[in-house]
Amino acid sequence: MESLSIRASRRYGTLSPLRYPGGKAALAGVFADLVDDLGLDNPVYVEPYAGGAGAGIALLRQGLVRRLVINDYDPAVYAFWRSVTEYNEKLVELVRTVPLTIDEWRHQRELYRSGDRTDTLALGFAFFYLNRTNRSGVLRGGVIGGLTQEGNYKIDARFNRQTLSERLMALGDLSDRITVSDLDGRTVIRAYAQDPSVLMYIDPPYVQAGSRLYLNAFDARDHEALARIIDEVDGAHWLMTYDVAPLIEKLYAHHFRSRYELNYSARHPGFTDELMIASPDVAQALVTRWRIPEAG
Repeated sequence: MESLSIRASRRYGTLSPLRYPGGKAALAGVFADLVDDLGLDNPVYVEPYAGGAGAGIALLRQGLVRRLVINDYDPAVYAFWRSVTEYNEKLVELVRTVPLTIDEWRHQRELYRSGDRTDTLALGFAFFYLNRTNRSGVLRGGVIGGLTQEGNYKIDARFNRQTLSERLMALGDLSDRITVSDLDGRTVIRAYAQDPSVLMYIDPPYVQAGSRLYLNAFDARDHEALARIIDEVDGAHWLMTYDVAPLIEKLYAHHFRSRYELNYSARHPGFTDELMIASPDVAQALVTRWRIPEAG
């Protein structure tokens, strides 16, 4: 199957405060083009499996969507996004003052592992702290620089207090336009399935990466259940990305599918080969703008 190179008409850079392995913030330009091509009136952008929500944040901050829906079933991720919208000043103060030391890293790791949902700010910040101080932002990974801090990079390498504070405050200013939930992603898809103002980006846990990257990894039954829910969406506009796997090819055989690579220029190569699946109207927009060949 041929892989198609997509070059979005615009680029927004990194606006999410989180680091996510395999994050799709670079797709924001593609979604912005789709909003234009679909002619959506007061669009609502929904991510049922949000994680870092990089693309959605870019669209909201650029004024390209009216509302952003961030959903993540993981309680710590949910606690972080709730803290961003409900306890923004306190969260920013923590970012500005928290020690960046191994002792503090161990303390935040224990808070994260305890999973105490009664203190949203503490759990949300613990998640954020580890996301910014662990290698590649992986919660199960080790601290940048190692426990002895003898590596080339230290614990503070990805914790720029000023930049992170600015990103968080910008989201705080937009909090009345952000909805945060901790539902199963399939429930969120159902909730918005009939809304024609919705552009939904569905980025579920992948088949191959599975438990290595996702705390709430899917098994085959989960992938099958999601496919059944997708078949019920007939109002909202949606686009899904997945890894290229026989199971996914089979489950979405009756939907538009194309392998893709995303590029902004020859100097900025994009993702490794992945699968893009889309609703009929989004598929038509993709084909028209980028002449994407459908998978056979």
